[in-house]
Amino acid sequence: MASNRLRANAKKTTSAVDAVRSIGRGKTIFIGTGCGEPQALVMALIAESENFGDNEIVQTLSLGLMPYNQERFTDRFRLNAFFIGPNVRYAVNDGRADYTPLNLSQIGRMFDSGKIVIDVALIQVTPPDANGDCSLGVSVDITKSAAENADMVIAQVNHNMPRTHGDSLINLSEIDYIVEIDEPIFEWRPEREEKMEVLTKLGKYLSDLVPDGATLQIGYGSTPDAAIKYLAKRRDLGVHTELLSDGLVSLIESGAVNGSRKTKDRGKVVASFVMGTQHVYDFINDNGMIEMRPSSYTNDPCIIGHQENMISINTALQVDLTGQVCADQLGNKFFSGLGGHVDFMRGAARSKGGKPIIAMPSTAQNGAVSRIMPTLDLGSAVTTTRGDVHYVVTEYGIAELHGKSISQRALALISIAHPDFRPQLLAHAKSLGYVFKDVSGMTFTGTIYPEQYEAVLMMKGVEVYFRPSKITDEAMIKEMFYSLSEATMYQRYMGPKKQMPRKEIQRLIDIDYAGTMTVIAMTKEAEHYHMIGMASYDVDKANNTAEVAFVVVDRWQNKGIGMQFMDMLIKIAKDKGVKAFTAELLSENFRMLDMFYRTGLKVEARLVEDTYMVNMDLWSK
Repeated sequence: MASNRLRANAKKTTSAVDAVRSIGRGKTIFIGTGCGEPQALVMALIAESENFGDNEIVQTLSLGLMPYNQERFTDRFRLNAFFIGPNVRYAVNDGRADYTPLNLSQIGRMFDSGKIVIDVALIQVTPPDANGDCSLGVSVDITKSAAENADMVIAQVNHNMPRTHGDSLINLSEIDYIVEIDEPIFEWRPEREEKMEVLTKLGKYLSDLVPDGATLQIGYGSTPDAAIKYLAKRRDLGVHTELLSDGLVSLIESGAVNGSRKTKDRGKVVASFVMGTQHVYDFINDNGMIEMRPSSYTNDPCIIGHQENMISINTALQVDLTGQVCADQLGNKFFSGLGGHVDFMRGAARSKGGKPIIAMPSTAQNGAVSRIMPTLDLGSAVTTTRGDVHYVVTEYGIAELHGKSISQRALALISIAHPDFRPQLLAHAKSLGYVFKDVSGMTFTGTIYPEQYEAVLMMKGVEVYFRPSKITDEAMIKEMFYSLSEATMYQRYMGPKKQMPRKEIQRLIDIDYAGTMTVIAMTKEAEHYHMIGMASYDVDKANNTAEVAFVVVDRWQNKGIGMQFMDMLIKIAKDKGVKAFTAELLSENFRMLDMFYRTGLKVEARLVEDTYMVNMDLWSK
């Protein structure tokens, strides 16, 4: 059937060389994106380069050799890139090629409006169906709009191009020249940007932010891709993304993705372009679950925002201590491009339950440079504003920034920076006035947060989260303190207490997780955590004993929270080699005293006036 359609259009069928000879000098030429790049037409363009002059080539990401970008072709071709890949980076920064910064959602509209004129579109398509419709296959993105707005369309018809569903068709009547050449579709594998250990930790933290029923967009590269293998046990995930690659396809094949809870395009995986291996191309070929759409649709922040629980994971080059993100330019050197970064970050921020996430390794240049910086490098562009980023994730944890003050943001970001850089980041934060000058920074002196002590327990039908405290817990502790009854306050502090000064809270959370330790208990309502209890110890180095103190909010008392705290502190203290626990208790605080005895360890309690002086040997049988 395809052959019949092509024979019926025999007058349009020609060789690649003859097709490109029809272009002429001074024309703007669009070349299809990524793995959809029509290689045969590009090589013909170069072969006939003597017939060209002052021709502008427009495209987004190219995976080809890009010979037209070489210095010897400067008088004949000049590239104007909407995205800077590795093969064009040097030319752009050398001034031999142009870069036009546009959000991917806007480029098609620029073609439609005529603000960017396309004279010729070089595209790659499948053979036609019975209606004469060819599929753009792996590259719909801005390619469809470019073809619709070009004065001339030259199409390489390739039997190896997978036929995709959705808004991906172009009719033979819209094509001026048909070039039948079969060749393998470009395959793409993301280079591993970091050590596997770093990517593994990043992936685990990222997966913690993805609930069942979420809709995913995962950006370009192995860093955002790191979350995928940890999501296979999730259920009813959806996909609405610009890029579909092997990682997301493996997630679909695992059964985790079915799109059943998507707000829009339910049951469908929506993407704009595909870059991957032959396995991906075989998977998407004539697959009704996959819908390819132009970037003006997939990247529209309003459409993205309409998806509830939209999770957008993108990477960055630098983040400053206020949350400003640089993703496309380092100093005065252009590195990549806007792409869909801002589109999806803003779209996810609009989404009910959505999460715009920046994921990045904590360092660059083999650990020599911190990606979390006091300020962005001079000349670096702000790709995403501090108001659009909700989460930043490194291999050291998650910093939640949305709705947080500058001080809270700075401390959260320092806490997920590489430990080697935390002290100097804190010093800069103090000098810039971002944090209080009296923050001791004990947490930042090379200490690694001990995530091995985290636990989630079902208690009285409610999930309770136990973990060591973090320097960002100040607001939760303050909230909990002022929720305590006077009776609880009196027993915990052995007298009336009206205030919890910031300096006192700092002593509980700015800790070294060895000589000082605080653990907290939280419950979660919607996306907000509430602290329901806290326990701490402080080691007396002279005799290697630690004084302990506990507090649990009234509504959670007598439900096992205190005993869980005791078990946690004993384990941690024994791991650190602490000899014994000590405590001072009011004589009427029988529940606390009973908790010591219920450990089964040797406990000595002396009553001095109205106070019990307790000593518990951690190593007794």
